[in-house]
Order: sequence, then C-alpha cells, then structure tokens
Amino acid sequence: MSQDTIEDEELTAAEDAPVLEIDGRELYEHFRFVADKGQELLRVDKFLVARLQKSSRNRVQQAAEAGCIIVNGKAVKSNYRVKPGDVVQVVMDRPRYEFEVIAQDIPLDIVYEDRYVLVVNKPAGLVVHPGHGNYDGTLVNALAWHFRDTPDYDVNDPRLGLVHRIDKDTSGLLVVAKTPDAKTDLGRQFFNKTTKREYVSVVWGNPEPPKGTVATNIGRNPKDRLQMTTFPLDGPEGKRAVTHYETIENLGYVSVVKCVLETGRTHQIRVHMRSLGHPLFNDARYGGDKILRGVHSSTYQSFINNCFALCPRQALHARTLGFRHPETGEEMFFTAEIPSDMQSLIDKWRVYSSSKK
Repeated sequence: MSQDTIEDEELTAAEDAPVLEIDGRELYEHFRFVADKGQELLRVDKFLVARLQKSSRNRVQQAAEAGCIIVNGKAVKSNYRVKPGDVVQVVMDRPRYEFEVIAQDIPLDIVYEDRYVLVVNKPAGLVVHPGHGNYDGTLVNALAWHFRDTPDYDVNDPRLGLVHRIDKDTSGLLVVAKTPDAKTDLGRQFFNKTTKREYVSVVWGNPEPPKGTVATNIGRNPKDRLQMTTFPLDGPEGKRAVTHYETIENLGYVSVVKCVLETGRTHQIRVHMRSLGHPLFNDARYGGDKILRGVHSSTYQSFINNCFALCPRQALHARTLGFRHPETGEEMFFTAEIPSDMQSLIDKWRVYSSSKK
C-alpha cells in the first residue's frame, strides 16, 4: 500500500484519524483496542470480529493480508494471538468511510485496463475517496459501479483499489489495482520511487533558476490545519519531500512548469512551488488566487479575472504515469493531454504575453 497526495477534504477528515508511518507506509488509524489484563490468548481475527460491528471474519482476514492489522506497532497476520496489554489497531491507506460505499454511474475516462490494473484520467473537481463532506460522488463510487459485475472486485477490500491519489481539483492519471498481488507490487514501486510521475502546472512568475530541485520536509501547517508547509529537511517535523521542476514556457507574469515527483506528500507540488515564491495559478489554499505578478490596472485585473474563470481551480495536471506491470513486468507509460480548462488558460496567457513583446 502507498500514500500519495491526499484530497483536500481528507485533511479535515484526518483530524479525527491519526496518521501513522509503519514500514514506510502512511496509514490512517480506523480503530484501536487495548486488550485487558484478563485477556486469554485469542486469534486477532476473532478478537476483532467480536469488537467490530458489520465486519466479518473474512473481511478482517483480508485486512490482515493487506498489512492493515497492527499489534504493538507491527503488522501481524490473522493467526496472531492477542495477549493481555496488546494494542491492536486497524489501519488503512485512506480515511475511514462514514458509510458503505455505494456504486454510482459516474463516467470514467479509462486510459487502460486489463485483468490486473486500470489507469484512469481523473477530471478536476472529482474527489478520489469518500470522506469528510463527500460521502458519495467520488472516484471510488464510480469504480464501484464500473466493477459492479466483477465478483472478485470489492471496493471495500483494502487489498484492492487505488494505489495513490491526487487532489480533488488536480486532474490527471491514477492507477487502480484489481488484484491483491497487483496492489502489493505497485505499492512497492511507489515506495521505492521507481514509478514515473510528471505534472504540468501554471505558476505565478518565472522560477529562477528555471530548472532545479526542491528538497524539504513537508508536514501539516501548525498555524492552519488545512494547509501543509515546508520544514527543514533534517528536522523532526514533517516527512521528506523531493520535487524536480523545469520551466517549459515563460509567459511573462506566469510560467508553465513541469514537475517530476520523487516522493508523494500531501499537496507536495503546491507547497514546494509556493516555497519558491511561485504559487500555482488560482490555487486558493496557497495564495495563488490573487494577482501576484503584473501591472496595476483595471484592464489587467479584468484579464486575470477572466483567466481565473477559465480555469477555476489550481492549474495542475498529472500528465504522465509510468510503472512496471505487476504481472508481466512490462514497462508501462501513459500520457493524458492537458485538459481544456488549463489549455485555454495557457493559450490566453500566450496571446497576452506575445502582445507585450
């Protein structure tokens, strides 16, 4: 299992679900139990079935197979025997769903699919997982509909499903594992940083140098719990995050920038570009929804407002995704064209920039 960029809404949901790091995985705690002093030795699957409503022994065993049953800080198999004082946690690579996921007929732009994986091009505005304030209408609900006639795919099975994430208002490519072995293999590739992920963004200003690497820790902003922020790379706060960037087009007061992820922290590109002084265009959470470069005139103000209307979200698109096929070992590489809202924004800035030369 692996964790990539989390939904904005999940930042709020995570307030009540501690995020743990176990064996290199960032996981959400869903349940915690402490075995009392009189606890007799008992298999952990039986221990949990007796304490979890609406959970079958099979479901608990699936969670154990996925490494989601933790005892005293370590993942255990379903035959582990709970003893007095043991701290038993159920964790997932996503926040806790408040309701059972229902299948909804939401269109999917499927780029590739076989027996083992599915690659989907997510539109901006679509939340990935059900969570705080978004209990349906998500990509997971759409996947439940897509796989409704596939008996081996259970959208609630932690051994299957999304291997990584992108923000609600970021568009682009995601890979879904259709078998437990595929998710384990793909999760390992993300953890070992052997996948290829390239994003295209529009940022305020012109990064200098035009090509470089940002390496910091990233963690939750103590002054604003809905933001992430940078911390010193060798410090105790946050987790290591590395972004390689390159300006591919200078458009005067904004630039089109390619970003390649080495790690996948929450809001990583958005936070790193802001740390350079170049927030993503129209990124409301990180200050990009204001005029940060340019002239002070009503005409320019009107132009910027029109740009905001053309692309009413942070200008960020997960354009390419590469990984090794978990079954065949073949190198797979996918590209999703820049969506129309971002392309219209770039075209508008091109016209503006050329008119000023």
